[in-house]
Amino acid sequence: MSSDFDHSIVESTGHRPWPMPRGSWLMTQSWHDLLFAHWRVDLSDLRRAVPSAFELDLFDGSAWLSVVPFYMTNVGLRLTPTLPWISRFLELNVRTYVRVGDRPGVYFFSLDAARSVAVAAARTFLNLPYYTADMTLEHRPDGLRYESARRTRRRARFEATYEPMGAPFTPSTCSIEYFLTERYCLYHHSRRGHPYRLDIHHRPWTLHVARATITTNTMTADRDVSVSGPPALLHFARRQDVIAWAPARLSAPDQRSVRNVTE
Repeated sequence: MSSDFDHSIVESTGHRPWPMPRGSWLMTQSWHDLLFAHWRVDLSDLRRAVPSAFELDLFDGSAWLSVVPFYMTNVGLRLTPTLPWISRFLELNVRTYVRVGDRPGVYFFSLDAARSVAVAAARTFLNLPYYTADMTLEHRPDGLRYESARRTRRRARFEATYEPMGAPFTPSTCSIEYFLTERYCLYHHSRRGHPYRLDIHHRPWTLHVARATITTNTMTADRDVSVSGPPALLHFARRQDVIAWAPARLSAPDQRSVRNVTE
């Protein structure tokens, strides 16, 4: 099992917006050195880009899109030793915010990763839009230097230098920081087009305000929803240990009852 993974997170549940899933969790992940770069986006463009099964989740009437680079360790199945050559890799997500009923979550437009095995597994079993990318992360005197170039004909790229600023804080429940980070599931479709939810669990986020210089960002260049200019908000998180459950099919967009996805 993961040697430095904090398994005590399963006992810390009072902060969750809904109860833990009944079934056993299946997977561990540790996320490190995250930058949350957030942009406001056009609501009508976003509605066209997100499947209709998922309601857009807005904050004070605004729709948001985020680019999130980070580094993962402890990626592995429950009760299974993690292997260094597959359990550690860089990842970069482009996401927005949706909900089904009373459960807010994340919808991913893309997920780039530096480990081709992880990309293939996520595409096969979760139908998530993962892509293999050439990625580097360097600790420099001026901050963390992150570079990513997707290995496709249209090489989506991201290059930035970022660092935390000021004291860490835990977002209050009504804040924009809470809205953008305290998410305990993702939503997507199976290969047959059935909407599903994948639940996760972690402790409350500890954030810093961040400073970032983004020199290249074409992560949304081929999307219906695009961003331009500097982010409206920047946050940094040092680490988050996470457990995840199997995806569960939604019986209807507005119902909570789910069953395991088998196709």
